[in-house]
Amino acid sequence: MENASAPPSARTAGTLISSLDITPEELQLAVRNHSMPLEALRYAITPVGLHYLLIHFDIPSVDVARYELVIGGHVTKPLRLTLDDVKARPATTIAVTLECAGNGRALLQPRPMSQPWLSEAVGTAEWTGTPLASILEEAGVRAGAADVVFTGLDRGVQGGVDQHYERSLPLADASRGEVLLVYAINGWPLPPQHGFPLRVIAPGWYGMTHVKWLRSITVTDRPFEGYQQATAYHYRTSGDDAGAPVTRMLPRALMLPPGVPDFMTRARFVEPSEQVIEGRAWSGHAPIVGVAFSEDGGESWSQARLEDSFSPFAWRRWTFRWDARAPGEYELCARATDVEGNTQPLDQAWNLEGVQNNAVQRVRVLVGRADATQVPADSR
Repeated sequence: MENASAPPSARTAGTLISSLDITPEELQLAVRNHSMPLEALRYAITPVGLHYLLIHFDIPSVDVARYELVIGGHVTKPLRLTLDDVKARPATTIAVTLECAGNGRALLQPRPMSQPWLSEAVGTAEWTGTPLASILEEAGVRAGAADVVFTGLDRGVQGGVDQHYERSLPLADASRGEVLLVYAINGWPLPPQHGFPLRVIAPGWYGMTHVKWLRSITVTDRPFEGYQQATAYHYRTSGDDAGAPVTRMLPRALMLPPGVPDFMTRARFVEPSEQVIEGRAWSGHAPIVGVAFSEDGGESWSQARLEDSFSPFAWRRWTFRWDARAPGEYELCARATDVEGNTQPLDQAWNLEGVQNNAVQRVRVLVGRADATQVPADSR
Protein backbone atom coordinates (compact mmCIF):
# COMPACT_ATOMS: atom_id res chain seq x y z
CA MET A 1 0.00 0.00 0.00
CA GLU A 2 1.11 3.55 -0.65
CA ASN A 3 2.08 5.49 2.47
CA ALA A 4 -0.43 3.56 4.57
CA SER A 5 0.84 5.18 7.77
CA ALA A 6 0.15 8.72 6.60
CA PRO A 7 -2.90 10.46 8.10
CA PRO A 8 -5.89 9.87 5.85
CA SER A 9 -7.73 12.75 4.28
CA ALA A 10 -11.42 12.94 5.14
CA ARG A 11 -12.19 14.50 1.79
CA THR A 12 -11.77 13.03 -1.66
CA ALA A 13 -9.28 15.01 -3.69
CA GLY A 14 -10.04 16.69 -6.98
CA THR A 15 -6.33 16.77 -7.81
CA LEU A 16 -5.16 16.10 -11.34
CA ILE A 17 -3.64 12.75 -12.21
CA SER A 18 -0.35 14.51 -13.02
CA SER A 19 0.10 15.31 -9.33
CA LEU A 20 -0.93 11.89 -8.01
CA ASP A 21 2.30 10.08 -8.90
CA ILE A 22 0.60 7.23 -10.74
CA THR A 23 3.00 4.29 -10.71
CA PRO A 24 3.94 1.96 -13.60
CA GLU A 25 2.26 -0.87 -11.68
CA GLU A 26 -1.02 1.02 -11.58
CA LEU A 27 -0.71 1.88 -15.26
CA GLN A 28 -0.33 -1.81 -16.05
CA LEU A 29 -3.67 -2.39 -14.33
CA ALA A 30 -5.31 0.63 -15.91
CA VAL A 31 -4.50 -0.40 -19.49
CA ARG A 32 -5.96 -3.88 -18.89
CA ASN A 33 -9.20 -2.59 -17.41
CA HIS A 34 -11.55 0.23 -18.31
CA SER A 35 -14.36 2.28 -16.86
CA MET A 36 -17.59 3.41 -18.50
CA PRO A 37 -17.41 6.87 -20.12
CA LEU A 38 -19.87 9.08 -18.29
CA GLU A 39 -21.62 9.96 -21.54
CA ALA A 40 -22.76 6.32 -21.66
CA LEU A 41 -25.15 7.15 -18.82
CA ARG A 42 -27.58 8.12 -21.55
CA TYR A 43 -28.11 4.40 -22.27
CA ALA A 44 -30.48 2.47 -20.02
CA ILE A 45 -28.58 -0.66 -21.05
CA THR A 46 -24.84 -0.10 -21.40
CA PRO A 47 -23.40 -1.28 -24.72
CA VAL A 48 -21.02 -4.17 -24.05
CA GLY A 49 -17.94 -2.27 -25.20
CA LEU A 50 -18.70 0.61 -22.82
CA HIS A 51 -19.52 -1.48 -19.74
CA TYR A 52 -16.83 -1.26 -17.05
CA LEU A 53 -14.36 -4.13 -17.01
CA LEU A 54 -11.98 -5.50 -14.38
CA ILE A 55 -9.80 -8.52 -15.18
CA HIS A 56 -8.31 -9.65 -11.90
CA PHE A 57 -5.58 -11.98 -13.22
CA ASP A 58 -5.53 -13.12 -16.91
CA ILE A 59 -8.33 -13.99 -19.31
CA PRO A 60 -8.20 -17.80 -19.42
CA SER A 61 -8.35 -19.78 -22.65
CA VAL A 62 -11.43 -22.03 -22.65
CA ASP A 63 -12.11 -24.96 -24.99
CA VAL A 64 -15.92 -25.16 -24.97
CA ALA A 65 -15.84 -28.72 -26.32
CA ARG A 66 -14.07 -29.81 -23.12
CA TYR A 67 -15.68 -27.37 -20.70
CA GLU A 68 -17.51 -28.67 -17.64
CA LEU A 69 -18.92 -26.94 -14.58
CA VAL A 70 -18.43 -29.06 -11.46
CA ILE A 71 -20.96 -28.75 -8.61
CA GLY A 72 -19.95 -30.55 -5.43
CA GLY A 73 -18.98 -30.33 -1.79
CA HIS A 74 -21.67 -30.58 0.89
CA VAL A 75 -24.29 -32.05 -1.49
CA THR A 76 -25.88 -35.47 -1.97
CA LYS A 77 -25.65 -35.53 -5.78
CA PRO A 78 -22.55 -33.92 -7.33
CA LEU A 79 -23.10 -32.64 -10.87
CA ARG A 80 -20.96 -32.09 -13.94
CA LEU A 81 -22.58 -29.81 -16.52
CA THR A 82 -21.46 -28.82 -20.00
CA LEU A 83 -22.32 -25.40 -21.35
CA ASP A 84 -25.07 -27.03 -23.44
CA ASP A 85 -26.46 -28.61 -20.27
CA VAL A 86 -26.68 -25.22 -18.62
CA LYS A 87 -28.22 -23.57 -21.69
CA ALA A 88 -30.84 -26.33 -21.93
CA ARG A 89 -32.26 -25.31 -18.54
CA PRO A 90 -35.00 -22.70 -18.06
CA ALA A 91 -33.57 -19.30 -18.98
CA THR A 92 -34.25 -15.84 -17.65
CA THR A 93 -32.97 -12.39 -18.61
CA ILE A 94 -32.64 -9.56 -16.10
CA ALA A 95 -31.09 -6.11 -16.23
CA VAL A 96 -28.49 -5.69 -13.50
CA THR A 97 -26.25 -2.79 -12.52
CA LEU A 98 -22.70 -3.84 -11.64
CA GLU A 99 -20.19 -1.59 -9.88
CA CYS A 100 -16.62 -2.32 -8.84
CA ALA A 101 -16.06 -2.27 -5.08
CA GLY A 102 -13.02 -0.01 -5.64
CA ASN A 103 -14.88 2.61 -7.67
CA GLY A 104 -13.53 6.03 -6.64
CA ARG A 105 -10.27 4.67 -5.21
CA ALA A 106 -8.04 7.09 -7.14
CA LEU A 107 -9.71 10.08 -5.45
CA LEU A 108 -8.56 9.09 -1.96
CA GLN A 109 -5.51 10.66 -0.33
CA PRO A 110 -3.18 8.94 0.37
CA ARG A 111 -4.19 6.78 -2.57
CA PRO A 112 -4.41 3.01 -1.98
CA MET A 113 -2.26 1.12 -4.49
CA SER A 114 -4.53 -0.84 -6.83
CA GLN A 115 -6.67 -0.31 -9.94
CA PRO A 116 -6.94 3.52 -10.02
CA TRP A 117 -10.66 3.99 -10.62
CA LEU A 118 -12.19 7.46 -10.60
CA SER A 119 -16.00 7.21 -10.43
CA GLU A 120 -17.05 5.40 -13.61
CA ALA A 121 -16.44 1.71 -12.82
CA VAL A 122 -20.07 0.76 -13.44
CA GLY A 123 -22.45 -0.48 -16.11
CA THR A 124 -25.88 -2.01 -16.59
CA ALA A 125 -26.44 -4.99 -18.87
CA GLU A 126 -29.13 -7.53 -19.63
CA TRP A 127 -27.80 -10.89 -18.48
CA THR A 128 -29.26 -14.19 -19.68
CA GLY A 129 -28.80 -17.43 -17.81
CA THR A 130 -30.40 -19.98 -15.54
CA PRO A 131 -31.17 -19.61 -11.81
CA LEU A 132 -28.57 -21.13 -9.53
CA ALA A 133 -31.21 -22.14 -6.98
CA SER A 134 -32.60 -24.95 -9.15
CA ILE A 135 -29.11 -26.38 -9.70
CA LEU A 136 -28.41 -26.35 -5.97
CA GLU A 137 -31.74 -28.05 -5.38
CA GLU A 138 -30.91 -30.76 -7.91
CA ALA A 139 -27.50 -31.30 -6.31
CA GLY A 140 -29.20 -31.79 -2.96
CA VAL A 141 -27.68 -29.38 -0.47
CA ARG A 142 -27.13 -31.17 2.82
CA ALA A 143 -28.23 -29.91 6.21
CA GLY A 144 -25.67 -27.69 7.87
CA ALA A 145 -24.48 -26.06 4.63
CA ALA A 146 -22.99 -22.61 5.14
CA ASP A 147 -21.52 -21.07 1.97
CA VAL A 148 -21.56 -21.56 -1.77
CA VAL A 149 -18.08 -21.03 -3.23
CA PHE A 150 -17.59 -19.93 -6.84
CA THR A 151 -14.19 -20.72 -8.36
CA GLY A 152 -13.00 -19.20 -11.63
CA LEU A 153 -10.58 -20.57 -14.18
CA ASP A 154 -8.43 -17.44 -13.81
CA ARG A 155 -5.34 -17.95 -11.67
CA GLY A 156 -2.66 -15.69 -10.26
CA VAL A 157 -0.73 -14.58 -7.19
CA GLN A 158 -1.97 -11.99 -4.72
CA GLY A 159 -0.83 -11.37 -1.19
CA GLY A 160 1.82 -14.02 -1.77
CA VAL A 161 -0.90 -16.63 -2.38
CA ASP A 162 -1.07 -18.68 -5.61
CA GLN A 163 -4.81 -18.97 -6.21
CA HIS A 164 -7.72 -19.36 -8.55
CA TYR A 165 -10.06 -16.41 -8.13
CA GLU A 166 -12.74 -17.51 -5.65
CA ARG A 167 -15.60 -15.81 -3.85
CA SER A 168 -18.55 -17.16 -1.88
CA LEU A 169 -22.08 -16.26 -0.91
CA PRO A 170 -23.98 -17.47 2.14
CA LEU A 171 -26.34 -20.27 1.10
CA ALA A 172 -29.41 -18.11 1.70
CA ASP A 173 -28.09 -15.40 -0.63
CA ALA A 174 -26.88 -17.86 -3.28
CA SER A 175 -30.35 -19.46 -3.30
CA ARG A 176 -32.17 -16.22 -4.12
CA GLY A 177 -34.10 -16.45 -7.38
CA GLU A 178 -32.23 -13.59 -9.07
CA VAL A 179 -28.77 -15.19 -8.72
CA LEU A 180 -27.94 -16.58 -12.15
CA LEU A 181 -25.34 -18.60 -14.00
CA VAL A 182 -25.16 -16.53 -17.17
CA TYR A 183 -23.88 -17.21 -20.66
CA ALA A 184 -25.10 -14.12 -22.54
CA ILE A 185 -24.91 -10.35 -22.20
CA ASN A 186 -27.24 -7.99 -24.07
CA GLY A 187 -28.41 -10.89 -26.20
CA TRP A 188 -24.93 -12.06 -27.24
CA PRO A 189 -22.68 -14.85 -25.95
CA LEU A 190 -20.34 -13.67 -23.21
CA PRO A 191 -17.16 -12.28 -24.75
CA PRO A 192 -13.88 -13.56 -23.29
CA GLN A 193 -13.30 -10.49 -21.13
CA HIS A 194 -16.75 -10.79 -19.50
CA GLY A 195 -16.36 -14.40 -18.39
CA PHE A 196 -16.94 -16.70 -21.37
CA PRO A 197 -18.36 -19.29 -21.25
CA LEU A 198 -20.13 -18.93 -17.88
CA ARG A 199 -20.16 -16.52 -14.97
CA VAL A 200 -22.16 -15.67 -11.85
CA ILE A 201 -24.48 -12.70 -11.61
CA ALA A 202 -25.54 -11.83 -8.05
CA PRO A 203 -27.69 -8.67 -8.32
CA GLY A 204 -27.06 -6.01 -5.70
CA TRP A 205 -23.54 -7.16 -4.80
CA TYR A 206 -20.36 -5.35 -5.74
CA GLY A 207 -18.54 -6.68 -8.80
CA MET A 208 -16.04 -8.90 -6.99
CA THR A 209 -18.88 -11.34 -6.26
CA HIS A 210 -19.80 -11.95 -9.91
CA VAL A 211 -17.14 -14.61 -10.54
CA LYS A 212 -16.20 -15.03 -14.21
CA TRP A 213 -14.93 -18.03 -16.20
CA LEU A 214 -16.73 -20.27 -13.75
CA ARG A 215 -14.91 -23.53 -13.08
CA SER A 216 -16.74 -25.00 -10.08
CA ILE A 217 -19.41 -24.38 -7.45
CA THR A 218 -18.71 -25.91 -4.04
CA VAL A 219 -21.13 -26.01 -1.12
CA THR A 220 -19.30 -25.87 2.22
CA ASP A 221 -20.34 -26.69 5.78
CA ARG A 222 -18.32 -23.79 7.20
CA PRO A 223 -17.62 -20.19 6.20
CA PHE A 224 -15.28 -19.92 3.21
CA GLU A 225 -11.93 -18.34 4.07
CA GLY A 226 -10.16 -18.06 0.74
CA TYR A 227 -7.94 -15.03 0.11
CA GLN A 228 -10.47 -12.99 -1.91
CA GLN A 229 -13.12 -13.60 0.75
CA ALA A 230 -11.34 -13.41 4.10
CA THR A 231 -8.43 -11.07 3.30
CA ALA A 232 -9.27 -8.93 0.26
CA TYR A 233 -12.33 -6.71 -0.12
CA HIS A 234 -12.57 -5.55 3.48
CA TYR A 235 -13.23 -2.03 4.71
CA ARG A 236 -10.36 -1.41 7.15
CA THR A 237 -8.37 1.64 8.21
CA SER A 238 -5.14 -0.07 9.27
CA GLY A 239 -3.21 -3.26 8.64
CA ASP A 240 -4.04 -4.45 12.16
CA ASP A 241 -7.78 -4.06 11.56
CA ALA A 242 -9.65 -7.19 10.42
CA GLY A 243 -12.22 -4.87 8.91
CA ALA A 244 -15.75 -5.47 7.66
CA PRO A 245 -16.32 -7.48 4.47
CA VAL A 246 -17.58 -5.64 1.41
CA THR A 247 -21.00 -6.92 0.34
CA ARG A 248 -23.75 -4.96 -1.38
CA MET A 249 -23.43 -1.73 -3.35
CA LEU A 250 -23.88 1.50 -1.44
CA PRO A 251 -26.14 4.15 -3.02
CA ARG A 252 -24.60 6.27 -5.73
CA ALA A 253 -25.76 8.76 -8.35
CA LEU A 254 -23.77 9.76 -11.41
CA MET A 255 -24.55 12.54 -13.87
CA LEU A 256 -23.80 12.92 -17.53
CA PRO A 257 -21.65 16.09 -17.48
CA PRO A 258 -23.25 18.90 -19.50
CA GLY A 259 -21.64 20.94 -22.24
CA VAL A 260 -18.27 20.17 -23.79
CA PRO A 261 -15.04 19.13 -22.03
CA ASP A 262 -11.60 20.61 -21.75
CA PHE A 263 -9.36 17.87 -23.17
CA MET A 264 -6.99 17.45 -20.22
CA THR A 265 -8.90 18.57 -17.13
CA ARG A 266 -12.39 17.42 -18.25
CA ALA A 267 -13.78 20.68 -16.87
CA ARG A 268 -17.04 21.41 -18.71
CA PHE A 269 -17.97 24.47 -20.76
CA VAL A 270 -21.64 25.40 -21.07
CA GLU A 271 -23.13 28.36 -22.94
CA PRO A 272 -25.61 30.36 -20.82
CA SER A 273 -28.89 28.44 -21.10
CA GLU A 274 -31.27 26.12 -19.33
CA GLN A 275 -29.72 22.66 -19.14
CA VAL A 276 -31.43 19.34 -18.57
CA ILE A 277 -28.99 17.39 -16.42
CA GLU A 278 -29.49 13.63 -16.51
CA GLY A 279 -27.94 10.64 -14.81
CA ARG A 280 -28.50 7.27 -13.17
CA ALA A 281 -28.73 6.19 -9.53
CA TRP A 282 -28.58 2.79 -7.86
CA SER A 283 -28.17 0.94 -4.58
CA GLY A 284 -27.60 -2.72 -3.83
CA HIS A 285 -29.33 -2.48 -0.45
CA ALA A 286 -32.74 -1.07 -1.35
CA PRO A 287 -34.54 0.79 -4.16
CA ILE A 288 -33.51 4.37 -4.87
CA VAL A 289 -36.18 6.83 -3.72
CA GLY A 290 -34.48 10.18 -4.25
CA VAL A 291 -31.70 12.05 -6.02
CA ALA A 292 -30.73 15.57 -4.97
CA PHE A 293 -28.88 18.02 -7.23
CA SER A 294 -26.56 20.87 -6.22
CA GLU A 295 -24.90 23.58 -8.29
CA ASP A 296 -22.72 24.93 -5.47
CA GLY A 297 -20.69 21.94 -4.32
CA GLY A 298 -23.30 20.68 -1.89
CA GLU A 299 -24.13 23.88 -0.02
CA SER A 300 -27.76 23.71 -1.18
CA TRP A 301 -29.85 20.93 -2.75
CA SER A 302 -32.91 20.49 -4.94
CA GLN A 303 -34.74 17.28 -5.73
CA ALA A 304 -34.34 15.78 -9.18
CA ARG A 305 -37.08 13.94 -11.06
CA LEU A 306 -36.83 10.16 -10.84
CA GLU A 307 -38.06 7.78 -13.53
CA ASP A 308 -39.27 4.25 -12.91
CA SER A 309 -36.68 1.49 -13.01
CA PHE A 310 -37.21 -1.17 -15.66
CA SER A 311 -35.70 -3.79 -13.35
CA PRO A 312 -35.52 -4.04 -9.54
CA PHE A 313 -31.78 -4.66 -9.96
CA ALA A 314 -30.97 -1.83 -12.40
CA TRP A 315 -30.25 1.86 -11.98
CA ARG A 316 -32.94 4.57 -12.20
CA ARG A 317 -32.73 7.54 -14.56
CA TRP A 318 -33.03 11.00 -13.03
CA THR A 319 -33.24 14.48 -14.55
CA PHE A 320 -32.96 18.05 -13.29
CA ARG A 321 -33.67 21.33 -15.14
CA TRP A 322 -30.73 23.53 -14.23
CA ASP A 323 -30.87 27.28 -14.80
CA ALA A 324 -27.38 27.93 -16.16
CA ARG A 325 -27.98 31.39 -17.62
CA ALA A 326 -25.67 33.24 -15.24
CA PRO A 327 -21.99 33.09 -16.33
CA GLY A 328 -19.56 31.79 -13.75
CA GLU A 329 -18.01 28.69 -12.27
CA TYR A 330 -20.14 25.97 -10.70
CA GLU A 331 -19.55 22.64 -8.98
CA LEU A 332 -22.37 20.26 -9.80
CA CYS A 333 -23.15 17.37 -7.46
CA ALA A 334 -25.67 14.54 -7.37
CA ARG A 335 -26.64 12.61 -4.24
CA ALA A 336 -28.71 9.40 -4.07
CA THR A 337 -30.83 8.04 -1.22
CA ASP A 338 -32.42 4.60 -1.02
CA VAL A 339 -35.64 3.51 0.71
CA GLU A 340 -33.71 2.32 3.79
CA GLY A 341 -32.39 5.85 4.29
CA ASN A 342 -28.84 5.19 3.07
CA THR A 343 -27.49 8.42 1.56
CA GLN A 344 -24.24 9.27 -0.16
CA PRO A 345 -21.73 11.16 2.00
CA LEU A 346 -20.38 14.49 0.81
CA ASP A 347 -16.85 13.42 1.67
CA GLN A 348 -15.31 9.96 1.59
CA ALA A 349 -13.77 8.35 4.66
CA TRP A 350 -10.34 6.88 3.82
CA ASN A 351 -9.76 3.14 4.00
CA LEU A 352 -6.79 0.90 3.33
CA GLU A 353 -8.06 -0.87 0.19
CA GLY A 354 -10.03 2.05 -1.20
CA VAL A 355 -13.38 0.25 -1.30
CA GLN A 356 -16.99 1.40 -0.91
CA ASN A 357 -16.20 4.94 -2.02
CA ASN A 358 -19.62 6.46 -2.70
CA ALA A 359 -19.01 10.13 -1.98
CA VAL A 360 -21.00 12.49 -4.21
CA GLN A 361 -19.75 13.13 -7.73
CA ARG A 362 -18.35 16.62 -8.34
CA VAL A 363 -18.30 18.15 -11.83
CA ARG A 364 -16.68 21.53 -12.49
CA VAL A 365 -18.69 23.57 -14.99
CA LEU A 366 -17.83 26.97 -16.46
CA VAL A 367 -20.81 28.84 -17.89
CA GLY A 368 -19.87 31.21 -20.70
CA ARG A 369 -18.43 31.07 -24.22
CA ALA A 370 -15.93 28.20 -24.30
CA ASP A 371 -13.45 30.10 -26.48
CA ALA A 372 -13.52 33.05 -24.07
CA THR A 373 -13.42 31.13 -20.79
CA GLN A 374 -10.19 30.09 -19.15
CA VAL A 375 -9.88 26.89 -17.15
CA PRO A 376 -8.96 27.97 -13.59
CA ALA A 377 -5.25 27.62 -12.93
CA ASP A 378 -5.75 25.27 -9.98
CA SER A 379 -7.45 22.74 -12.27
CA ARG A 380 -4.53 22.46 -14.70
